[in-house]
Amino acid sequence: MNKRVVITGVGLITPLGTGTDKTWQGIVNGQSGIRQISRFDAPSTGMSTTIAGEVPDFEVNDFINRKDAKKMDTFIQYGVAAAQLALKDSGLEITEENAERVGVMVGSGIGGIAAIERTLRAYEKGGARKISPFFIPMTIINMTSGWISMLTGAKGPNSATVTACATGTHAIGDAYEMISRGVVDAMMAGGSEACVCEMGIGGFCAARALSKRNDSPEQASRPWDKDRDGFVMGEGAGVLMLESLDSAKARGANILAEVIGYGMSGDAHHMTAPSPSGEGGVRCMRQALDGAKINPEEVDYINAHGTSTPAGDLAETQGIKTVFGDHANKLMISSTKSMIGHLLGAAGGVEAALTVLGLQKSIVPPTINLDTPDPECDLDYVPNEARDAKLNIAMSNSFGFGGTNATLILKAFA
Repeated sequence: MNKRVVITGVGLITPLGTGTDKTWQGIVNGQSGIRQISRFDAPSTGMSTTIAGEVPDFEVNDFINRKDAKKMDTFIQYGVAAAQLALKDSGLEITEENAERVGVMVGSGIGGIAAIERTLRAYEKGGARKISPFFIPMTIINMTSGWISMLTGAKGPNSATVTACATGTHAIGDAYEMISRGVVDAMMAGGSEACVCEMGIGGFCAARALSKRNDSPEQASRPWDKDRDGFVMGEGAGVLMLESLDSAKARGANILAEVIGYGMSGDAHHMTAPSPSGEGGVRCMRQALDGAKINPEEVDYINAHGTSTPAGDLAETQGIKTVFGDHANKLMISSTKSMIGHLLGAAGGVEAALTVLGLQKSIVPPTINLDTPDPECDLDYVPNEARDAKLNIAMSNSFGFGGTNATLILKAFA
């Protein structure tokens, strides 16, 4: 018999600030974390996009000593910090007795692209002697999980998902299944990303994926609005502490929510675009519902993938209508990307965390900048203001390049 899996801790690092409280307050207030890029002189590069969601207040040495921090690219630092916040929030103490029953699954979509960029420049100027001995371990994606393990003492399964923008959701789902099967008692799971660098922004500009609304950055991310023109890059990390219900109860943990369903699918359609009908997402959502053993009508809220791209938003809307039928018109749906941008591999972890907080606090996050809805996107996207609502069951969607899809179903814990 599968074990029930609950969430006992949340850790967030986002463009709205370091720490879960700062991010949640920004979300509830409909605040945007999108600004002009400060990491490099974007206008001088000739790039079509000069805005992004940078973490504004991250102090690495609040979480990691200077010696270790120098061995990590920023995406690792964010992931380690978010995991520490989730672990602290959970109240779980990792000891010699339980260390082998606590694992880590924190992935990234792109990993150390900023470190690769810096190292190439150093090499071009000074040759091979300028390559740091820490270059490889500071760029490979599984090192976030590796560092979390080393710094916390977690000796259980240690791995990392790499599924583009579905990474964080897949990590949480895979961790959920491990705990459900009894492989471990607890997992720190989610995603981290730090791609606000010239190659990161430039690559997505070249793909014509980013918004060009440079003169009004706070209004640039506008899912389901008819004037949307692409997504806005964000950075940060979102990590959850997942735990078996038995383990959480045994230590008197504060249980935030329960994971009851997980789905995953592939589009087999296109490198970057979803099928117009959202067919891959449809199968993914249905699989999650089947796993949760609930009817579509029982879902109250969806934290949507909602990237603010013309094709993606429409495909997700069509997919939701297919899955939920008439109930689609009664669902509350929102995109928190409207406030923090698209955190790529970290998006699913952050959005699952925000969904957990919404369930716990009976608040539905808004979709800001939804001023003129696209006529073809005609559902209730909770426009511009958060909404008080008693929530019982919520869904969180993530869809990634390569046609990879992930869906979680979360339930309020009574």
